[in-house]
Amino acid sequence: MLLTSLAIRNVVLIEALDLEFGAGLSVLTGETGAGKSILLDSLGLALGARADSGLVRNGEAQASVVAAFEPPAADHPAATLLADNGIDMEPGEPLLIRRTLKADGGSRAFVNDQPCSAALLRELGGSLVEIHGQHDDRGLLNPRGHRALLDSYGRCEAGAVAVAHAAWRTAASALAQAREMVENAARDRDYLIHAVDELRTFAPEAGEEATLAEERATMQKGARLADDLSAVSDCLTGSDGGLAQLRQAARRLDRIAGEEPLLTAVLEALDRAVAEAGEAEDRLVEAAEALSFDPARLDAIETRLFDLRGLARKHQVAPDDLAALGEEMAAKLAAIEGGEEHVAALEADVAQKADAYRAAAKALSGERQLAAGRLDAAVAGELAPLKLDAARFRTIVAPLDEGQWSAQGMDRVEFEISTNPGAPFAPLAKIASGGELSRFILALKVALAERGGADTLIFDEIDRGVGGAVADAIGERLSRLARSNQILVVTHSPQVAARGAGHLLIAKSSDSTVTRTGVHALDDAERREEIARMLSGAEITAEARAQAERLLEA
Repeated sequence: MLLTSLAIRNVVLIEALDLEFGAGLSVLTGETGAGKSILLDSLGLALGARADSGLVRNGEAQASVVAAFEPPAADHPAATLLADNGIDMEPGEPLLIRRTLKADGGSRAFVNDQPCSAALLRELGGSLVEIHGQHDDRGLLNPRGHRALLDSYGRCEAGAVAVAHAAWRTAASALAQAREMVENAARDRDYLIHAVDELRTFAPEAGEEATLAEERATMQKGARLADDLSAVSDCLTGSDGGLAQLRQAARRLDRIAGEEPLLTAVLEALDRAVAEAGEAEDRLVEAAEALSFDPARLDAIETRLFDLRGLARKHQVAPDDLAALGEEMAAKLAAIEGGEEHVAALEADVAQKADAYRAAAKALSGERQLAAGRLDAAVAGELAPLKLDAARFRTIVAPLDEGQWSAQGMDRVEFEISTNPGAPFAPLAKIASGGELSRFILALKVALAERGGADTLIFDEIDRGVGGAVADAIGERLSRLARSNQILVVTHSPQVAARGAGHLLIAKSSDSTVTRTGVHALDDAERREEIARMLSGAEITAEARAQAERLLEA
């Protein structure tokens, strides 16, 4: 996805500027001090660079920059990043990044008019544009991306390593959990043995508390009613009780009832009373039996109930849960014996999966070593034409500590260079010369060709301090790289400028009170004049124009 336009408002010397960019190689030229760095600073601001209030044009309250890009493909890292951060994108919709900066230093960032953080903007910008200059610390200079670049260059497939790593981690997690369970159980073993034995001996049952409490209440009620029941029984069934008197009266009346008919009704009523009293006697016996009071049994019930509730408090469960607790503790105790066997099986599984990961990772390391050799040779072939023939480049593929192994393998990958014979190798970012660094980046980019990175590359004065054949070599490689990338280059070299598919002239103008920087897209005639100026200086000669024509034709 290419950078299509850049709109700048009130940034340093730029009052208002709208630029459009095409595919391929675009060159930006202009005299020293014309404001080329302002243009790059503006783009950097849009891509998440530090918001410096000094960029706000003098006398203005706010500066703003809007960078527009082609619609991202669904699998582009930028699209994935936006989706992960809840930034909505309509299919086919261009990507618009807007950054505003206030004179007091406050800044805001927007993606398609949706606010976002500066950190997200930096990450997004890194996936869209690489700016290579003297102080660049992103893109190829960041060792964190070197492994992915090497894998892409060498087509090193890390999928098998990722699968093996996930299987190893899963097995290791299961082993850790099993070990923790066994260790916890073993630590509580003596307690479990005592508790299981205590619960088995006591043999609590679910619902036992309610049954015991009900039986105790019944017996306690019987104890309270025993004297009254006994007195009632004596009144009713004793030798002088009411039932005996009724029966005696009925027998006497039965002997004389035949002599007097009037007594028949009396006898019938008396018989009914005897029958009712007899039924009352039966019910009284049943009640006495139900409410029988056995002091020994009551004492046993109260002791059992007390112990049951005490055991429940001890284990901090309900009395009805004691039986289930005993089964659970017995299972834990059994797990101690079987757990060690389970742990041993898991240890063997982890070892097997670790070996599988190491085998896959070692195979990937071998692929990376071969790819590193090819990349080193490819970069070396680009150095001499770029006036870097004394320099050496190497790709370090070194083992990581086991604690750093990951789904990407067990290698650390870093690009290093030595700029002079006998000089030690050092990371790319340690080079002091901006022009030299940019040429190294160019050599590496050409070697990597279409193997990843941002789609838009910007080189700031890559031709600093060189000319002639070296500048021509730089221009040729930029042109070659532009076949697969959008390239913007700030240049002072006519050889590089002549290679551009588009040419932007940066110029500064002044009136009595205000100085402004402007950018003008050159047509063919204007372009020939600008290249001639770059060749001859302020006074453009016919020879310079002829040489410019030859460069453009070439």
